[in-house]
Amino acid sequence: MRTIRATRYLTPLREGGSVPAIVEADDDGTYVVKFRGAAQGPRALVAELVAGEIARLLGLPIPPIVLIEMDALLARSEPDPEIQGVLLRSAGTNVALDYLPGALNWEPKLVPPPDPALAAAIVWFDAFVTNVDRTARNPNLMRWHRALYLIDHGAALYFHHDWHGHLARSGSPFKAIRDHVLLPLAGDLRVADAVLAPLITETALRDILAQVPDEWLVGEATAEETRRGYVEHLLRRAAEPRGFVEEAERARLV
Repeated sequence: MRTIRATRYLTPLREGGSVPAIVEADDDGTYVVKFRGAAQGPRALVAELVAGEIARLLGLPIPPIVLIEMDALLARSEPDPEIQGVLLRSAGTNVALDYLPGALNWEPKLVPPPDPALAAAIVWFDAFVTNVDRTARNPNLMRWHRALYLIDHGAALYFHHDWHGHLARSGSPFKAIRDHVLLPLAGDLRVADAVLAPLITETALRDILAQVPDEWLVGEATAEETRRGYVEHLLRRAAEPRGFVEEAERARLV
């Protein structure tokens, strides 16, 4: 994963509790940055990176993710003292997604529905990573050049907020999938399961977790032990029987 350096703070995005911002970087690109100094803390950045790269592994459309170095001096560009405090606490490595200029929020009643196979793959992915934040109220989907893009996975992997005993809970069915905005539009989830589950391998997960900075892996264990915990949790979740697939099928029939 590339690491870039922020060169100019442009504007905050005040739509979410994490208050991400648009910044320019030293590669002449523009990015949406998620800050480790925000209220959700570094675990939200871990979820953003890990879930986002799992989505990419599965072939789902997601903006490129990079690590971005933020200098505390950039906080001087922000007049809001609360946001300024977030920027100061976020000096160092943060996570950023490529900014999609002109992209619009996906609204189910305003645009054609996505391909059923794509919708099923997104439902499968969100159930796998336990993403609670893809609802009708907050789809976290964007339309850009007529294509659908997944954004904002900071609420995924919520098991890491209660690390103790998380492996025993790795097979949870994820009942929150019933509120997924694409569930009514999804094609055959078992077909999606047959295609996607084999892509979740130990090697792929280790490669993804290796990209997470040590300082984000806060908890009771060392950074390397924590990485192994994520990999083991996700491998167990991907093993048969996958209760989250059955739960999604049940939810669709209700």
